[in-house]
Amino acid sequence: MNKNASNSKEKEKHNCAANFLAKHMKKVYPIGLYKTRSSLSLSSLSLSLSQNSNDSFLTDSSSQLDQKIALALRLISSPERREAPVVKNLQKPIMNPSESVCKDASDGEGYCRRCNWITQNSDNIYVQFHDECWGVPVYDDRQLFELLALSGMLMDFNWTEILRRKELFREAFAGFDANNVAKMGEKEIIDIASDKALMLAECRVRCIVDNAKCIVKIVKEFGSFSSYMWTYVSYKPIINRYKYPRNVPLRSPKAEAISKDLLKRGFRFVGPVIVHSFMQAAGLTIDHLVDCFRYSECVNLAERPWRHV
Repeated sequence: MNKNASNSKEKEKHNCAANFLAKHMKKVYPIGLYKTRSSLSLSSLSLSLSQNSNDSFLTDSSSQLDQKIALALRLISSPERREAPVVKNLQKPIMNPSESVCKDASDGEGYCRRCNWITQNSDNIYVQFHDECWGVPVYDDRQLFELLALSGMLMDFNWTEILRRKELFREAFAGFDANNVAKMGEKEIIDIASDKALMLAECRVRCIVDNAKCIVKIVKEFGSFSSYMWTYVSYKPIINRYKYPRNVPLRSPKAEAISKDLLKRGFRFVGPVIVHSFMQAAGLTIDHLVDCFRYSECVNLAERPWRHV
């Protein structure tokens, strides 16, 4: 009789615990509601509550029941209250264009910083031009004539578009030999202008031919086009120390002086902006930013004695 009474009291205790769970669970989250903002569904909730039970909540002790209630409340708490899990970002961070770096081929391990206008989206041919040509002192007449012609094309194209067709330009203009270009006749000019791969207007082609004729005259007077150009900077590149792109000018007093004299000698499309771009490309002025890996390299070249032959 006492045994039956004891069993009855134990069953009543478990029923009270079950009623307590049902009552308070409904206050926190309606049992019949399946659409939830939480990533955990009610089915997964019931699974988590019963995975350590042989039958149901009624067979657990009251202490275990309290622990499961606490767990249930944490699982179904609102997303706003629940802390988001910390996820480690395994990907390398995307660098700001102003912090773009390049791998130095000299050691295969070190990294070097480029000028800010070289970004992750820059074309490889433009990056190569920056790394190998731009700012390197040029003393060869053909190369100087080529860079002057290419700089003039900046009125119609950007450096990337120009560099992609550089080999075609060299072929069309006889390797930029001023003597040969100066001898081009009307038929050759029309043929070059009509070449769709070159995308050069006829006036641009005539400009390059006319400039070649002017270079021939300069060579007779100064011995070489290189001697004429480098005289303006006393045979030593102008070394600037620009820290930000906004500091790099589009024109300079020296470029204005050269432009004025070139125009006087019959050159065309040689305004101060074009001449300054030519000076930058030919290394007459060092305009790499001071934190660019090419700055010190070009400065070292600039500080060598004038090596024109």
